[in-house]
Amino acid sequence: MANVSVATVSRALNDHANVSAQTRARVLQVARELGFVPSGAARSLITRRTQAIGAVLPDLHGEFFSELIRGIDMAARGHGLHLLLSSSHGAALEAAAAVKAMSGRVDGLLIMSPHLDVRSLAESLPRGLPAVLMNTPANGVDLPSFTVDNYGGAYSMVRHLAGRGHQVIALIAGPEYNFEAQERLRGYRAALADFLPGSDELILHGDFTEGSGWRAASQILALAQYPGAIFAANDAMAIGCLCCLLEAGVQVPRDIALVGFDDIPLARFVNPPLTTVRVRIAELGSLALERLALAIGNPDQVNTKPLTLRCELVVRSSCGRPQASMVAVASRGDV
Repeated sequence: MANVSVATVSRALNDHANVSAQTRARVLQVARELGFVPSGAARSLITRRTQAIGAVLPDLHGEFFSELIRGIDMAARGHGLHLLLSSSHGAALEAAAAVKAMSGRVDGLLIMSPHLDVRSLAESLPRGLPAVLMNTPANGVDLPSFTVDNYGGAYSMVRHLAGRGHQVIALIAGPEYNFEAQERLRGYRAALADFLPGSDELILHGDFTEGSGWRAASQILALAQYPGAIFAANDAMAIGCLCCLLEAGVQVPRDIALVGFDDIPLARFVNPPLTTVRVRIAELGSLALERLALAIGNPDQVNTKPLTLRCELVVRSSCGRPQASMVAVASRGDV
């Protein structure tokens, strides 16, 4: 209908310079009249690129993942890439299945799966498909990886609470087999040993959800004596814990200090505002995407050195009168 060759149509639709303005306008007008949309599948067969990247995450619920996805998507847009998402719901088998399902549909993968072991990853990841790991155990896997300094963040938080005079610090831990939860638990235990030697651990089990924070607070309320401070291993559990305590008439921080981890946007707006460990969540996503885009464009120049993102201790009123608005955490991190 445009009375030009298929090649000319292709060049016009792809905005190539070697097409006259008059011809391009005629092709675009005919395309509008026909309602023509180029086939992404057909284009991929020619270019061997989908212009899409995949992200396999343990969950899509909550502010942490909303911020992470925002960071990934903003960086992806800068590279003209579209984002496909899949959730493993915290299960290693579902994570492996999600990785396999992405094969052939994306140019590269971002993987956050604290439950996915090295063997499952090696078996499910197609050979030659660029991938970057986020907060996922990377021992034995030759892939770029970004990890938050969960250990250092937890260690600094317990040090801060001990420095305020708290002798008994309870921890609402995350899922038992979750890599991030394990690192935060390890930091809690190391700081207790260093700053409160002889103090007993008080660990309650959670699953990183608000509901598990509520249940842990109910267990604390049943104790004969309350701990001086509660350290929830993420902000969602801290917020659930806070709601339970306030409903029971226990005032934070007058009766119990309460702190969290992640610094999700909501943390500063609860009452009292939550002292927490700040993870640069959106930046984690954008940095991982930039590394993935580099691996897609230059597969022979992939830097597989693991990078650790430093954390910051953000002191707000949930653990008493702030001595400073923010204190930098001593961290082993690279970024």
